This record gives sequence, structure tokens and C-alpha cells, in this order.
Amino acid sequence: MSAEIVGFSIILIGILLLLGKWIRVKFSIFQKYFLPSSIIAGFIALLLGPEVLGKIFILFQGEETFLSDGLFPENVLDSWSTFPSLLITVIFASLFLGKRIPSLKEIWFTAGPQVSFGQTIAWGQYVFGLLLTLLVLTPFFGLNPMAGALIEIGFEGGHGTSAGLEETFVELGFADGADLAIGLATVGVVSGVVIGIILINWGVRKNKTNILTDPNDLPENKLRGIIEQGERPSAGKITTSPESIEPLALHIAVLGVAILIGKGLLEGLIFLESITWGAWTDTEIMTYLPLFPLAMVGGVLLQLFINKFDTFRLVDRQIILRVQGFALDFLIVSAIATLSLTVIGNHLVPFLLLALTGIVWNVAAFILLAPRMIPNNWFERGIGDFGQSMGMTAAGLMLIRIADSKGETKSLEAFGYKQLMFEPMVGGGLFTAASVPLIYQFGPIPVFIFCLVIMLGWLGLGLFYFGKK
Repeated sequence: MSAEIVGFSIILIGILLLLGKWIRVKFSIFQKYFLPSSIIAGFIALLLGPEVLGKIFILFQGEETFLSDGLFPENVLDSWSTFPSLLITVIFASLFLGKRIPSLKEIWFTAGPQVSFGQTIAWGQYVFGLLLTLLVLTPFFGLNPMAGALIEIGFEGGHGTSAGLEETFVELGFADGADLAIGLATVGVVSGVVIGIILINWGVRKNKTNILTDPNDLPENKLRGIIEQGERPSAGKITTSPESIEPLALHIAVLGVAILIGKGLLEGLIFLESITWGAWTDTEIMTYLPLFPLAMVGGVLLQLFINKFDTFRLVDRQIILRVQGFALDFLIVSAIATLSLTVIGNHLVPFLLLALTGIVWNVAAFILLAPRMIPNNWFERGIGDFGQSMGMTAAGLMLIRIADSKGETKSLEAFGYKQLMFEPMVGGGLFTAASVPLIYQFGPIPVFIFCLVIMLGWLGLGLFYFGKK
């Protein structure tokens, strides 16, 4: 794959994002449900690619038709297919860079209720996904037992995690799992935003919210996704003189160091496994672990080092977030654009059952458990966890900003702190990455029992400790 093709592929995604933003601005239906431009752009690419437009031309003109791959050349699609696994590493490496790492005590008292609620949802996705697989999907549809992890990977993990685990699925003999996970991530994001808006309107009507009166009263430009000129925040602080080093280049270099630390940790774990339990039991887990969760750990370690030794405070969180947002938008477009509808079509009923199970569990948890586990401002704080559990942290942040636009309930602060005790394990963390290898090595029943015990533990903590406060 030449550098020219990679560059052309990036330009095409940029054009698709511009088209997606134009559609978001012009058509109220997309504004009403706050669909991100990247999701719209990804669907446009999917429709114009080999899975839709290409199939239509093949149907009427045969296999040799000029547009059998749609509007995009095959080498561009091949290039796009490599983007998600690269970009997810950038996203996870940036999660904690440029921000103060608070003490565990501070996190616990500020975000403890949300930690217990978010963990309950995440482990519950494994519990109900594995239960569905054991009782229905494997015996009646012959689906690989590893499908039991797909709800958490697709919904809680999102597009990045789903795409990042593609090689793991292939190596373990369940190649269709990656496409099913990306499909579930797409369903999760779209339904999460739509259902989230419906829940906010329901909360207003039923007096469940403490701050918001009517989300339909939002300004027109807010709905379009445009910030008013007088309200536009700074995109980041320039911490170095551009003639010495461009600030953006500095921050990208820092991200590279975090990723390199993660790579070293991963190689160390693989080596440790090869001389210990791997050699004793012939069991391999770390070999199938992708890089991105360790890149997140690398980011945390690097930030701790920066906090101690960087007296100039050269790493700016806002610039890191801009790089993270760039990577996320390009990841979503490329992941949806290369989604295999054929694979989803071949497993349509199991796919729909998995999607329905995930949606029902997430909605039920928000309505029934959040008010009993989060003692103060449960709606404003819980709606963020609901959005994240459906596929995107960004969706959770968006729903919080709608429900509590001025930050009166400290929901954003608690949501941010929660990630430090959440992301390292689930939602794309270490257990999310290891769940598929664990099911492959030990079978679905032991993993189901383990997840059930963990879920009940977090549920009990939320109900009987935080819920009583």
C-alpha cells in the first residue's frame, strides 16, 4: 500500500466528513437526534461502497461492472480497513494525558456511585450476552460462543474497540465477530443518541430532572452543532514557541511515547506469560491482547511522570483532546465504511437479538438502577453512563451537556473521574480486550460465572452502600 493511496484515503474521509457536517446543518432530523457528522459520513461511505452501491451494480450488470466496488477503489477500502486499529491506540493513549490524576480517595467520594453504576452495566452486558449465547445463539444458530462478548465490545467498547479487536477475532477463528461488533457499535451509537434524547424528554415530563426544563428550547445553532461566535472556547494553549517546536507536533510526540510505553508493557506481558502460566498450562491470553488498552496504561504512567517532572506544564489537555477527536472521527468513518453487511446478513437474527438484548438491559438499568444507586442528581449523572454504555463516551458527554448544560450538578466532573476506575478494565480496557481470548481458552460458562459475580458485587455496592447515602 503506497503512501499516495494512504494520503488519498485520508482526503476522501475528510470530504465525507464535510458532507456529513453539511447534512447535519441542513436537515433537522439529524439535528433533532444530535447524530455526529462522523456517523452520517460513515453511512454515506457505506452506501456508496461495495456493500450497497457495488452490490446494486453487480445485480444489474454482473461481476465485471466498473462500479462493482462502488465509488471507492479497492486499494482505498484496504487502506481504510487499517485505520481503526491504528487510531484506537491513539485514542486510548490520550485518555488521561494532560489531566491531573486524582487520588483514589478523591475519585471514590466524587464518582463512586457512577463507578458502581457504570461497572454494573458493563458486566451486565457480558452476563446477558453470554446467557443469550449459551441458551439461544450457539444451540439454535450455531454461532461461536465468543459472540457472548459482542454486546460489551460493541456497545460499551464502541467502534474503536470493535475494530481494534479485529485481528484477535481472526486469530481465534471468529472473523465474523469483528463485523458483528462494529455493526453493534453502530446500532448502539445511533440508538443511544436517539433513546437518550427520548429519555431526557421523558425525564422532563416526569420531573426526574433537576436542571433541564425543555431540551427542545435549545438554540438553532446548538442543534446544528455550531458554537456561537461569542461563545467559542479556546482549542488549546500554545505551550511552546512554534519556531522551536510546533505545539501540535509536541503533543503528537508525547502520544507516541505513551504508545511506545504501552507496546513495551504488552511485549513484557507476552514474555512473562511465555515463561510462566503459558508454559505451564499451554494457555495463551496476552498473545491475543491488542495494544490499545496497554497504550492507555502507558498514557497514565507517562502523565504521572509529567506531573512530577514537567515544571513547565508543556502538555495541554485541550490540544490532546483535539488530536483524540480527530482520531475518533476518522476511526468512525473508516470503520462504518468498511463494515461487511454480508456478514451481518448471514447472522441477521443473532445480530438483532444481541442488539435488542443490549438496548433493553441498558435502558432498564438506567430507569430502574440509576435512581437507586446514585443518591444525588441521578438523572443528570446517570444519563452520561447510559450514553457511554451504548457505544461512545462522546455520546455520554453530549447527553450530560443537554441535561446539565451549566454544570450545576457536577455530573461532568464525576463522569470524568469515573473513567479512571472504569476504562482500565471495561469499555475497551484490559478485560474487554481479554474477554474473547478468555472465552476461547476456558469456554463461555466459567467466564459467565465470573462476570455474574463481578456484576452482583458492583450492584450490591451501588444499592446498599452508595444508594443508602
